[in-house]
Amino acid sequence: MVSLFQILLLLASSTGRCVAGPPKEIYVKAGEMVVLQCQRASHRFDHAPVIWTSESELPMDLSNMSPAEQRQKGLLFFDTSLFILTASVNHQGNYSCSQRNVSEKLWFRLTVYTTLTRELEDRTWYPMTCYTQESCTLSCSEVNIPPSNNPYFTSSDIIWHKEGKSAQKVKSYFSSVEDTDSGVYTCTRPYLFDGQIYNMSFTLELDVQPSQRSKHAVISYPRANETIYVDVGSPAVIKCEAVVYSDLSSLFWMSGNTFVEKNDSFPVFCNYTRESLTEGVKNTVNLVFKEVTEDDLSNNYTCKMQSFSRSIVITITLAKKVQGSHLPVALCPVVIMAIMAATVSVYVKFKIELILFLRNTLGCHRKTSDGKTYDVFLMCYKSDKVTGLKACDTKWLENVLEEHFGYKLCLFDRDVQPGKAASEALLDCIEQSQSVVLVPSPLAENLETGLLSAIHAALVERKTSLVVIKPGNVKEDKWEPAPEAFKLLEKMGHCVTWEGLSSLPPSSAFWKKLRYHFPAACTKNKALPLEALP
Repeated sequence: MVSLFQILLLLASSTGRCVAGPPKEIYVKAGEMVVLQCQRASHRFDHAPVIWTSESELPMDLSNMSPAEQRQKGLLFFDTSLFILTASVNHQGNYSCSQRNVSEKLWFRLTVYTTLTRELEDRTWYPMTCYTQESCTLSCSEVNIPPSNNPYFTSSDIIWHKEGKSAQKVKSYFSSVEDTDSGVYTCTRPYLFDGQIYNMSFTLELDVQPSQRSKHAVISYPRANETIYVDVGSPAVIKCEAVVYSDLSSLFWMSGNTFVEKNDSFPVFCNYTRESLTEGVKNTVNLVFKEVTEDDLSNNYTCKMQSFSRSIVITITLAKKVQGSHLPVALCPVVIMAIMAATVSVYVKFKIELILFLRNTLGCHRKTSDGKTYDVFLMCYKSDKVTGLKACDTKWLENVLEEHFGYKLCLFDRDVQPGKAASEALLDCIEQSQSVVLVPSPLAENLETGLLSAIHAALVERKTSLVVIKPGNVKEDKWEPAPEAFKLLEKMGHCVTWEGLSSLPPSSAFWKKLRYHFPAACTKNKALPLEALP
């Protein structure tokens, strides 16, 4: 089944635009304020204006509306945000935002409701759990509220109501929450603008559970009906532990119906220890055998915890310790070889995933003294026989590598100083980069044979890794890059196939193979909205 994101991407490609992801669903109660926030595509476009469009039957560019038209429709624009001051069914529908000179669009689907259905409850309510006899503070959602740096709105204190007590305000802090405090709460955020109050409300469902901290003593060791293996003729010590919360609790051992005494002159006796904890006291009573006899094996021993409100009884039995059989020494090498073979097999099969996991877990370990300025040089070239990647796909390739995975890219049209010869600039980029990626593109310039030979020599001399991206829609017999110098580049590099839509998600096989041939990125990931990909 084709996902909604893929449908949007296909539609956008027909109009020359890329889609950042499926529409973001936003629900608002009629009469309240709603804020749509557009995220900038990249820090390079911080000063580019945001264009808002109402994607109704007749798409309308909202950003070109006059202030009078904005006020008539109850709209307000600030930075990257679109404010709908009093939402109504007339505002319901699809919206999109983008930046000038940037092809990606961010989509929103706004639903304005007057009646709260069970389906809307599941979509708009957010849960919260607290525990009895503990403090609890209700938290009002901060999703899609006006940005803190806006100069138009003044916020007031949050107002809380509980379902069934709509006319009565309730507190948001409980010093010791109880079961009766469970229920549905609504928080209202009032904002003052131009002498009028506009509200945003959110609904929280509080579930009060029994306290996770037990107030009753529990025997943690041994387990009920456990068999303890001992050596006959040797001493043995069996401990019983419990954390108690009252001085009236006691812990002791019994042999049958008889208390085991503390007198260490007896062949079987008890000794006690106490340890104060943050909550409660850990009591330990040891059942000590000076020398285990056959008669001891026939007795039942019971550890008992007795308190004012409850008692716990744990009974154990003693049994002879059986000497375990040892693996014949001759089989040890066989077992070791089998383990080594299995390890190698798993490594070969999951080598890429393992390497990427270690990089993500351990972080960057590249030496900073390597003298390289960039992680990757993304070099586009034109092939007469291959169509190459679309401009939209090439842009997505740059954004994901730089904004999501944190690689520092060298881009010819961005990082090369104007006035420099193309051949010299290309070789400088190779000199300053850890890896080079060749991307076929119909918009790029043809690389001359002499320049290709110079690039090959530079890569060999500097031992720079090379990755060649191959379009997946090209048949093998047509993938015959020319001239001969390019064939040398392809042989020394690693080929990674771009499969179109299936290669878009950062979790796809394409990105794993590509990153495997790169060094570890030494910069932190940035907030590129990729979680919406299928």
